[in-house]
Amino acid sequence: MPSLIAIPLGLLSSLLLGLNTIFWCTPLFILSLVKLVLPFQAARAAIDPWLNRIAKSWIACNSAWIALINRAPWDVQGLEQLKPGGWYMVNCNHQSWVDIFVLQKIFNRRIPFLKFFLKQELIWVPVIGVAWWALDFPFMRRHGKAALRKNPALRHQDMETTKRSCARFALAPTSVMNFAEGTRFTADKHQRQESPYRHLLKPKSGALALAVNILGEKFRALLDVTLVYPDGVPTYWDLACGRVGRVIVRVHERAIPAEFVEGDCIEDSVLRKRFGAWLQALWEEKDREIDALQAAACQGARCR
Repeated sequence: MPSLIAIPLGLLSSLLLGLNTIFWCTPLFILSLVKLVLPFQAARAAIDPWLNRIAKSWIACNSAWIALINRAPWDVQGLEQLKPGGWYMVNCNHQSWVDIFVLQKIFNRRIPFLKFFLKQELIWVPVIGVAWWALDFPFMRRHGKAALRKNPALRHQDMETTKRSCARFALAPTSVMNFAEGTRFTADKHQRQESPYRHLLKPKSGALALAVNILGEKFRALLDVTLVYPDGVPTYWDLACGRVGRVIVRVHERAIPAEFVEGDCIEDSVLRKRFGAWLQALWEEKDREIDALQAAACQGARCR
């Protein structure tokens, strides 16, 4: 898209995103205050579905302007058998902030509202941080290795905080979303990690194992998502300017092995290693799938 059009379009898109967020966050905050004043399970059971409806409406409006200005085709497969009334664990490779918009767009109203594991610091993001808190997103306080060596009790403190957040998901159907890499992929991070995968960083199993520990019997399945941008990884500004390019998404519904659901993947070191090995096997398959999708997308087309 010509830069003379792209820049005003990007500014207009960002303005629409901001206005849409303020519009839907206003009733969200009002209901959240009611829930805060009435901290009873009956009140939560009545209010939480309305909070989720508001969040889904916010996503639907965002998805509308994204579809309107980004005309490159989206190739999405694997959504046909999904159910909006069950619990899911969702895992995806992570390349850009655009990933979140893509996942919200393809899954909105097909599965329960996506709730991400977030770093504790993100609660201070203006407006949206409070919205995440109101919607019971799990905030994880990740201490560094030096701090954990000095005070090992911090590890259990982090775990208990996350457990309390995840326990609330048992009250209503929820999709627990996690980027197992823990951060966005870059060539520099890939090199520093000495990652054994071509297109992925090493996966971290902690958040997924904790979610399985708490909600394992409720999860219908793991939704293993592979996301590829064959025309180059876009930034938020690319999204706002309508120049994301093609988007390829493959969703694989996978059963969670019974041993992980029935056991304790956190305290049982042997089971924890098996869970990590299971995730690594999925990552190896995902790496091969990205290779194949990129190769197919580049046949007859010029990829950046």
